[in-house]
Amino acid sequence: MPRMAGWPRTEELQLGKLETTARAASKQEISQQEVGIESIKFLIFQELISVISGNNSRMIQRHLASRIPGIAAGYPVVVITGPRQAGKTTLAKSVFPDRPYVSLEDPLERASFLADPRAWLARYPDGAILDEIQRIPELPSWLQGIVDADRRLGRWILTGSQQYMVMDRVTQSLAGRVALLELLPFSHAELMAAGVAPTDPAAAIWRGGYPPVHDRPVDPGRWLSDYIATYLERDVRSLSGIRDLNRFAAFVRCCATLTGQQVNLARMAGELGIDAKTARGWLSILEAGYIVRLLPPHHANLGKRIVKHPKLYFLDTGLACRLLAISGPEALRTHPAWGALVETWIIGEAIKSRTGRGLPVGDLFWWRSHGGLEVDLVVEHGQLLVPIEVKSTTSPGPNALRCFEPRRD
Repeated sequence: MPRMAGWPRTEELQLGKLETTARAASKQEISQQEVGIESIKFLIFQELISVISGNNSRMIQRHLASRIPGIAAGYPVVVITGPRQAGKTTLAKSVFPDRPYVSLEDPLERASFLADPRAWLARYPDGAILDEIQRIPELPSWLQGIVDADRRLGRWILTGSQQYMVMDRVTQSLAGRVALLELLPFSHAELMAAGVAPTDPAAAIWRGGYPPVHDRPVDPGRWLSDYIATYLERDVRSLSGIRDLNRFAAFVRCCATLTGQQVNLARMAGELGIDAKTARGWLSILEAGYIVRLLPPHHANLGKRIVKHPKLYFLDTGLACRLLAISGPEALRTHPAWGALVETWIIGEAIKSRTGRGLPVGDLFWWRSHGGLEVDLVVEHGQLLVPIEVKSTTSPGPNALRCFEPRRD
């Protein structure tokens, strides 16, 4: 669908009938004369984010923090995964302040574990926080015996930064014994609750949500550049076995140009001079590292849902902006990718609203009719479908809501 420059004014929600953000805006006792039209548009969006996230409380913490104790009460092991620098360690320590903490990035700890795994785990009879467990792939297998011998709940809190290094071992060894949670960069709702959300929409999108960009005096562009370089060198080279980092970096930049669009691996592979199998593997690495998320299409026929192309979204718009070489908020407002990045931000907030409540994101989709009508986000609540349409325009035309016409497919 066409995207126009400007700030998104309408995010259309349907719960059996259409509702508009005008209702959310009416909650703000504020006038155009007092704050200006741009601030009003941003307040509308802020209220929408609160509605999407289902959480209007003003907590100065991660939304997931309040959920973890209840979840841990039902499982011997809790695993928190997410991208590097998303705050997993800080979260685990804040929720379990009295629990011993061990970083498996420490070579001495890894060597000690490998020398005698059983004795190493016996040092923590009441459990511990074990950070960066992807550094010791064998750990879940050894932990299985410890958990089976002592079924006390909530003892072990594990964190990991790479799905493909963590989840296979965890699900194989600890099936039925583990709760799986995801922690992503800050949501806009969390930044609002802490009173540190950027007041300019373009600045919010350009900065993204990684904690270091918000909790320390650092230049966002510089930090994100360093993050990309570190990700390529540390995670991709050392953990994924990819040797051609230059071509992989070009693939990542190509993905940034496609955020908010359908994935066509054959076309991407052709442009980069690689085969489709390699492109598919590289995309899986970006998914596993929480760089991108693929949003599947919705269709009543599950078989059809599988064969249609998913849409690609970066989980952090700041990272996408940096990969697109967007120098700052002013440049973002006039950039050709503005509309796509607005959509990416909205979809990312919907995803974070789910993970922030300890919920899966498997009920989020996009939809397109055979006639070409498209809905950017569809939330599935049992038999009820909630469509959300994203527009980056201050002047929506008469066709803006055509996607909400009654559908038969």
